[in-house]
Amino acid sequence: MSTSEQQPLGERGGRRGVFRTKSVEQSIRDTEEPEHALKKSLTALDLTVFGVGVVIGTGIFVLTGKVAKENAGPSVALAFVLAGVVCGLAALCYAEFASTVPVAGSAYTFSYASLGELPAWIIGWDLVLELALGCAVVSVGWSGYIRSLLDNAGWHLPVGLQGTHGGSFGFDVLAAALVLVLTAILVLGMKLSSRVTTVVVAIKVTVVLIVIVVGAFFIDGANYEPFIPKSQSTTAGGDIQAPLVQLMFGFSPSNFGVMGIFAAAAVVFFAFIGFDIVATAAEETRNPQRDVPRGILGSLAICTLLYVAVSVVVTGMQKYSDLSTDAPLADAFKATGHPFWAGLISFGAAIGLTTVCMILLLGQSRVFFAMSRDGLLPRIFSRVHPRFGTPYRSTILLGLVVAVLAGFTSIDVLAELVNIGTLFAFVVVALGVIILRRTRPDLPRAFRTPLVPLVPVLSVVASVWLMLNLTAETWLRFAAWMVLGFVLYFAYGRRHSRVP
Repeated sequence: MSTSEQQPLGERGGRRGVFRTKSVEQSIRDTEEPEHALKKSLTALDLTVFGVGVVIGTGIFVLTGKVAKENAGPSVALAFVLAGVVCGLAALCYAEFASTVPVAGSAYTFSYASLGELPAWIIGWDLVLELALGCAVVSVGWSGYIRSLLDNAGWHLPVGLQGTHGGSFGFDVLAAALVLVLTAILVLGMKLSSRVTTVVVAIKVTVVLIVIVVGAFFIDGANYEPFIPKSQSTTAGGDIQAPLVQLMFGFSPSNFGVMGIFAAAAVVFFAFIGFDIVATAAEETRNPQRDVPRGILGSLAICTLLYVAVSVVVTGMQKYSDLSTDAPLADAFKATGHPFWAGLISFGAAIGLTTVCMILLLGQSRVFFAMSRDGLLPRIFSRVHPRFGTPYRSTILLGLVVAVLAGFTSIDVLAELVNIGTLFAFVVVALGVIILRRTRPDLPRAFRTPLVPLVPVLSVVASVWLMLNLTAETWLRFAAWMVLGFVLYFAYGRRHSRVP
């Protein structure tokens, strides 16, 4: 019998053709190639900080008030709990994969080991573009905060350097500059990136805790009445702007009431997006089997607690129907006669967005790096810097692309494409856990998802349900991206893949 015949299926690489799998063993061996090996410098604390840094952003400063006013009233706190449970199901699946396959690439690497090369390409292609768009949009939001602070100081940027807004066309120099600076930090090393992130996240979390503690003194119990407002039907649209589930089943959507809590959960879920990026740093972690699960689950638990606490405070400070949808936390403090705290919140929001941009850049560069190392993208981008141990070529390339996107991206661009891409990744990872448990039961797993297949199945169902609540227009754009991905795979990736 030949050596290849004696090897187990998973060691040989598994299925052939476009669904050929890359074994876990081979994925780990690839991380040991000197020219393609990332430097291991991160701890569980670093990973938790990364997770909190990317999740706590505009969601906590804006989304809480918007959803309370439009969907759930004071019961928005329950919506955050529900969304946290959905993310928790996905997090349990991510934790098992990240501890079993501690390799850069997150959902891309996981799907390569379980579903096959073509699904891995599609999810990797999807994640790189989704994270690039998300980073561009967030950087534009950061630019808006900074321009506002400059205007208050009497400094005004020329209109042509403020970006594209409404009918005016321009280049957002502040957004582009932020992306370029963060790109340079990422090139210089993960430890430097984690230190910068730690400082900024400390400032951001401090501001959030101040909101909770100080705001608690201004709570009026009457504002919680009714905690679950009476259900209100909304006009059902029939065009591509309507949620896909509405077009499929023809029901009339409603706000408030019990169904309003579920509708709000579908919205506030997007405030949690980003915790999965922790998995992309698994290869740069000193003890990934132990620390990556801690980083993923720890950051998600902290963020859920902060979201729930802030939503309770803001709906207690001001009647939900009077909340601002632009800057609800800051405006709630203004409404109670405390402009100083309102200004501090705005400062915290501006500072906080820098870490969101940095970690989105980190995530997409690692996915791109992993795809390049496998040959699905040009191998030149999988070289690491000889001194800093970072994938500098892919980081610089993507940083430049995102800087251009940020310069010309309108703040009106919806982040729903980022959302559907993340949910798609959740589905892939959950299915991958079930498949790999059956095909490779022998693999050592430092962390095991409990109640398999129940937990992964629940994760799939919850993620698909939230995807169906996105607009049909978002689905069409997502489909167009996927078609382009198929074309690129068959034109380049399949022929250059390193997996036999």
